[in-house]
Amino acid sequence: MFRALARASAALGPQAAGWVRTMASHQLLVAPPKALLKPLSIPNRLLLGPGPSNLAPRVLAAGGLQMIGHMHKEMFQIMDEIKQGIQYVFQTENALTLAISGSGHCALEAALFNILEPGDSFLVGVNGVWGQRAADIGERIGARVHPMIKDPGGHYTLQDVEEGLAQHKPVLLFLTQGESSSGVLQPLDGYGALCHRYKCLLLVDSVASLGGTPIYMDQQGIDVLYSGSQKVLNSPPGTSLISFSDKAKNKIYSRKTKPVSFYLDMKWLANIWGCDDQPRIYHHTTPVISLYSLRESLALIAEQGLENSWRQHREATAYLHERLRGLGLQLFVKDPAIRLPTVTTVTAPAGYNWRDIVNYVMDHFDIEITGGLGPSVGKVLRIGLLGCNATQENVDRVIHALQEALQHCPRNKL
Repeated sequence: MFRALARASAALGPQAAGWVRTMASHQLLVAPPKALLKPLSIPNRLLLGPGPSNLAPRVLAAGGLQMIGHMHKEMFQIMDEIKQGIQYVFQTENALTLAISGSGHCALEAALFNILEPGDSFLVGVNGVWGQRAADIGERIGARVHPMIKDPGGHYTLQDVEEGLAQHKPVLLFLTQGESSSGVLQPLDGYGALCHRYKCLLLVDSVASLGGTPIYMDQQGIDVLYSGSQKVLNSPPGTSLISFSDKAKNKIYSRKTKPVSFYLDMKWLANIWGCDDQPRIYHHTTPVISLYSLRESLALIAEQGLENSWRQHREATAYLHERLRGLGLQLFVKDPAIRLPTVTTVTAPAGYNWRDIVNYVMDHFDIEITGGLGPSVGKVLRIGLLGCNATQENVDRVIHALQEALQHCPRNKL
């Protein structure tokens, strides 16, 4: 073959010979980036924001394993084990349970794209940024969106929800169990049964709460539940967990219109994840390495046990609250019963620029904490104790860093 190419280049002349040699018709105008010719350098940081969290060592090791094909039988076995792990952490027996190739936002879109159709009535609890996002997506689908708006720090009572259900007659209610932008833990007992009395499905976001506080999908009557990989599970961002009850599955399979996204079409995803008892057909190339990591994350929490994980977060966060009060700082959520045990919100200290505190802690101690998000911007500092990061040692480290920041950051005394 190479001799034939050489003869062709001699016959075609110098210009054509160049084409044959290079297999290109133009010269390169963009040089190799100098930055990419240097080794990759990553700082060693303690991530105590609302997520992502540091990777557990076993999860980190899984990310270094060799690739296999996304349609290999060994990969299907890993996917089946992931499904079982999701069923465990969600406490569900739903057959339609799988992982999404995308972050928690992608799981939210998967839920809404598959459940809602244009014109459907959609009731949304908006007590932080995640309700705002759910309402935005619902509007893009063409649903009739009815937001129930609460100030940051608020939650929804059964009476609040029943009033919305009676007035708007929605097909779907959205609630956030762990509103990480405000630090609120939404109660869930009784909400599923209430929705079902009004012929409404219940969708719950547990991205910031899963593994850190109890949730019982089947027993609490939750119809669609989703979460993310990068919080308590200590896995890389980019995969998410989702499950649908039989009621939700029936809504999907009786749609009059196709979901607006092919990538997130649950009928296709159900097949590739082995949820429909049919031979698996290629839909998209799943993130194989990320799924290794997710499998190991779920294995770790299965080995620890959900109740032990919940206890770990409850105790570490109680210790954090005690130490914060010792610094004279105030917790943003006043009612202890609705404080999220994974992400704590601290009222932004008077007289300080919250950005100065966050930057000082990062620059001097290599510890990440963050300010507010969405409606809580400027109101709070957020400290996350997620998964393997939920330890008294890490609390002591961040408290020391905060103490130094409060002593050294400029303060407006007016």
